[in-house]
Amino acid sequence: MTPEEISKLNKYLRKLFGNDSIEVRRRPRKDDSAEVYIGDEFIGVLFKDDEDPNDLSYNFQMAILDYDLDD
Repeated sequence: MTPEEISKLNKYLRKLFGNDSIEVRRRPRKDDSAEVYIGDEFIGVLFKDDEDPNDLSYNFQMAILDYDLDD
């Protein structure tokens, strides 16, 4: 993902979730995805779906471990 895309995704996610601690970061050696953090905690991956150039989208994938639900 380009720095411009990451900047736009940062702005969108921060506004959507009302949380300025969200940060989208480039992944080393990966151009089709980025990592999402809240502060220092990794929360998921954003994948760029550009198979159809007329229908660009981004998919956010977040795993929730069952032991995290016990808190």
